[in-house]
Amino acid sequence: MMENIWLASALWIGLALASALISIRLALSVALIEIMVGAIGGNLIGMPLTPWVNYLAGLGAILLTFLAGAEVDMAVVRRNFGASVGIGFVSFLIPYVGCMLAARYLLGWDWPQAQIAGISLSTTSVAVVYAVMVETGLNKTELGKIILAACFITDLGTVLALGIVFANFTAWLLAFAAAMLVAAWLLPKFAPWYFAKVGRRVSEPDIKFLLLVLFALGGFATMVGSEAVLPAYVIGMALAPAFQHDPELPHRMRTIAFAILTPFYFLKAGSLVEAMALISGAVLITLFLGLKMATKFVGILPLTYFYKFDKREGMYTTLLMSTGLTFGSISALYGLTNHIIDQEQYTILLTAVIGSAVVPTVIAQKWFLPKVGLAKQEV
Repeated sequence: MMENIWLASALWIGLALASALISIRLALSVALIEIMVGAIGGNLIGMPLTPWVNYLAGLGAILLTFLAGAEVDMAVVRRNFGASVGIGFVSFLIPYVGCMLAARYLLGWDWPQAQIAGISLSTTSVAVVYAVMVETGLNKTELGKIILAACFITDLGTVLALGIVFANFTAWLLAFAAAMLVAAWLLPKFAPWYFAKVGRRVSEPDIKFLLLVLFALGGFATMVGSEAVLPAYVIGMALAPAFQHDPELPHRMRTIAFAILTPFYFLKAGSLVEAMALISGAVLITLFLGLKMATKFVGILPLTYFYKFDKREGMYTTLLMSTGLTFGSISALYGLTNHIIDQEQYTILLTAVIGSAVVPTVIAQKWFLPKVGLAKQEV
């Protein structure tokens, strides 16, 4: 059946529909349910990751990251600069150092392997956090915008760490950085004029233009050994002011992303969890997951009190900043493909990363969701 592309599509969309219905019933984020359904489906019925599935999942990650960046309100960030940058930086640094040292001295991994472990577990999942924010309505609140900005700082630290420790600095890398900065500077000036010029059309020339920019920069990023989601986040942040004046455009893009693309991304993430690896590596997976959450709590929770978050918001922020998925899995895969870590270590790290997308988010949604989010869910 999997050779038939339409039956395979029906399977993936059927699982996405089941996930949506379950999420409504349990009042949990559909992203989390999709990950869990993907894990069950991958182990029970098999879900081959064909090139077209990988493409749709990758496109879903790019659009989610772009839309998350577009939600960052720079006025809110400036007003809460210390909280956004402080939480984001600590959210990267302490888990990176803590998990790296544990892998090196507790488990006896070599330094390069320990560094991959630290980088993989230092991340915060923009994709999961943004999906949860949209579902609960927190993306429109000051708290939500602070969390999204902090996510960017955390993952920027992860990307820089991976680049500084392992990547080769070349003229192409500098050219990519320059191209991304020029695009981030020019687009806020050009895009509003272009959107007004083309207007609302059935052919959606505004969305096609944005996809062209994201694909071009994403292709450039992969050429130099980076990832396509990095420029997507930067461009999203650059265009955030334009989107605030034209909220219909990101709304249409969200509809495309959440209806078709993100289910492939989250279901694929779940399907990568192997049941046998869960059993054989359960102790190490639990250790790394616990270390990631513990180091996030040690760094972030005191800061939320310092910046005068109330207790519920502080716990919610800490838990969401403890999630991981996109950059964590990318970092682990980088280690595997470059023969820094072996298959067993990769499986352990990947499963811990995916577990961090589920465990802290379930706890946050069930017991610490702020009142604004509760009101949105009740509606």
